[in-house]
Order: sequence, then structure tokens, then C-alpha cells
Amino acid sequence: MSNDQLLESFREAYRNLQLIPLITPEELDRFRVEYGERTIAELEQVVEDCSPTNNKIIFAGHRGCGKSTLLAEFSRRIKDRYFVVFFSIADAIEMSDINHINILYAIAVQMLYVAEIEKIKIKKSIKEAFYRWFSTTHNRITIEDEDRGISGGINFLGLLKTEFKANAKTRNEIKQKFENNFTDLINRIHEIAAVIQDAANQDILVIIDDLDKVDLKVVREIYYENIKSLFQPQFRILFTIPIAAMREIELRRTLETESGNQIRFMSVAKLFSKGVNRNPKAEPFPQVIETFNQILNKRFKPELIEPDISKQIIIKSGGVLREVIRISSLCCSKCLLLIRMDRNRQDIKINSEILAEAIKDIRNDFADPLFNTDYKILKTIYQEFNPAGETEAERQKFLDLLHGLYILEYLNDDKWYDVHPIVADLLQRKGYLL
Repeated sequence: MSNDQLLESFREAYRNLQLIPLITPEELDRFRVEYGERTIAELEQVVEDCSPTNNKIIFAGHRGCGKSTLLAEFSRRIKDRYFVVFFSIADAIEMSDINHINILYAIAVQMLYVAEIEKIKIKKSIKEAFYRWFSTTHNRITIEDEDRGISGGINFLGLLKTEFKANAKTRNEIKQKFENNFTDLINRIHEIAAVIQDAANQDILVIIDDLDKVDLKVVREIYYENIKSLFQPQFRILFTIPIAAMREIELRRTLETESGNQIRFMSVAKLFSKGVNRNPKAEPFPQVIETFNQILNKRFKPELIEPDISKQIIIKSGGVLREVIRISSLCCSKCLLLIRMDRNRQDIKINSEILAEAIKDIRNDFADPLFNTDYKILKTIYQEFNPAGETEAERQKFLDLLHGLYILEYLNDDKWYDVHPIVADLLQRKGYLL
């Protein structure tokens, strides 16, 4: 392979590794492998089991475990039975400014936007009434008579979405407006839903991704302090939530009560049984390695990586899909740098030295925010596979570390915890492990 060919191969691999999560049908067809099939079946079952009085679903899991890609595939499979509105909250709202009101407002906008995209036949006068209502919530956006057709509606709603995401002043105005008149927002959501369900002849299913990525403090404000308001829409809604939030007893009980215990989990892929990986010669479960290898083989050519390095990358990921991609992407980046530094080299590939450099960078990223109290908690997890916090501060530290992927949760017959393999390396280097 010539230097130019090698450069282009690594460029393509790097680009492919940036495509996560897989959302579009084209991305799913090209890169997805069979992964999380049981979880998809469980979600399908819980959606079908919903009733008019019990139709909110909580979907929890570690950040980066593959929830977004799985939800995209799930929404594609179930689309023939439901009017599916699947969107990322990160694409709708600035993540630092999320609250229950703008989540509900985003649902209203997204439902009508998807109806326009899908060309659902809604009476023109009804659509115009919806547009006029939206325009009253956005003082900086108006809609002219000639823009009220289908293409005009898409343009108007697109402007609405952009303004809502980008403008903090607009979001604050909407929040204040509907705090004082919450009934108007809920009534309008129900009207939009009823019109769409009638026109599409399908029940509505809204899937809101990336709510699991907000800070734990915000999670509590949304799902504990305002859950009754959030759950008022009378149709199926699937909410994502971080795994750490499900370890707060008070919050979890509230979610179980309000959702009718319709909570489903996506676990991290388990590479080893509990404690087995403490043996340096331990071998991971071959079926998990094979699945992740399929994912990597769809992203870059086998000749770009030395034999057995893929397996090492997977082991260092702890079974977290996004970590597999993150480590591989960083390895590609380092190979691209070497190629640019020496245009005559044609032998560059991902090897143990490149992987070690990538791991070092990630290890340093993990180390930056840690203090001695964090290391002590991590050491306890490493030794005992369970948290041992006695104070509220220690319990909160554990949840923060779980939320940040320093600690990973696994399931056998019992739930247990381990530190991220790269964090385990950090503990060893810092002298916390003998």
C-alpha cells in the first residue's frame, strides 16, 4: 500500500469511527451489527403493553453503551405500527438549559415536524392554527400566509427548532410563559397528537434520546421534582436516563411509581465474569469479542491493525461500545500523524505502541478531575466490586464516578461493579493497588 493509499485508508477509517451513534437508515444499514437484540425485544414488548393510563417508559443505561444506535434501530423496526417521533434532546435544546417545560415544548414541535416530513394529511386550517400558536411563543419568528403549505410548514418549524435550540432568551420566555399557563401547553400537545393519530391512523410513540447525558442534578429536577408534569401527555413516550440516577433510592421509587414500573435497562457488554479479569491470563468471553470485532471490521480495513490489537482495544473498553470506538479513533488519529510526519513510510498500522499511546492519553483524561477521595472509592470498587459509601457525600461521589464511566455496572445473577480498565491502570500507577 502506497503512502497516499495508506493516508486515505486511515482517513476513511477515522471518518467511519466518528459515525456514532448510528441514526440514519443509511448509517444503520452500513455499520450496524446484531447487538442488543434482547433489549430491542423487551422495548417492543413494553411499548405494546402500554395502556392509556400507563404509557411512559424509562430506558436506562451507561453513557456510551449503545443506547442511541439501538433506539434508532428500534424506531425503524416499529415504524409500521406506530407514528414514531425519535429525536435527540441535544439536537433540540442546549444541554445546559434543559427543564421539563422545554422538553414538552420540544415534543410538540417535533411531532408536527415529523408529520410534515412524513406528509401526513392534516387539514390546512388546523395546521395553520398550530403554526399561529407556535408563532405566538416565538416573538422573533412569524409565518406568512403563503408559507403555510407543507414545504412552508417544514421551513417554519425548522426555523422554530433552530431558534429554540440556539436562543437562551427564547427558551426562557417559553419557560416563563408556560409556567404561568401550563394547561395551555398540555392542551396544545394533546390537540397536535390527536390530529396526527387520526390522520396517520397510528398511535404515537415519542422516543427522546440523550436525556441520559445531562448532569445528575438536572436529572433530579426533571424526573423527581417535575415528573407529574412531564408525564402528562396522554400517549406513549420513552425517556432515556443515566444509570447513575437509577441508584438514587428516592428517585428510583418515584420513577417506578409514576411509570408503573415500566423501566428497562441496557447493560454494558460483560467481557469477564466477576473478578476473573484480575488474572492477567484470563480470556474474555469470545462471543463478546466477536461482536465488537464485527463492529470494528465495518469501520476500517483489517490490514490497518496488527493481529490481536483489536482484542486488546475491546478489553480496555470495559465492554462499553463508545469506548471501543473512542480508543480505535484515537489510534487512527495517531497513525495519521505518523504518516504526515514521514511521507515515505508505508508500514504504519495500529500496533501495541500506538495503542499504548492512545491509552496513555485517555488515562490522563480520566486522571485530571480526580482527588484522593475519588481514588479511595475507586480502590474499594476494584477490591470489593461494590460501593461502600457511608456518608451522603461518598454516595454522591460514587454516583458521579458511575455517571462518568470511571465505574461500570455489570449484571450476572447479581448486580456488581468494576472500575474502567484504563482507570484500573491509573490506580496501579498511582500506587493504590499493590
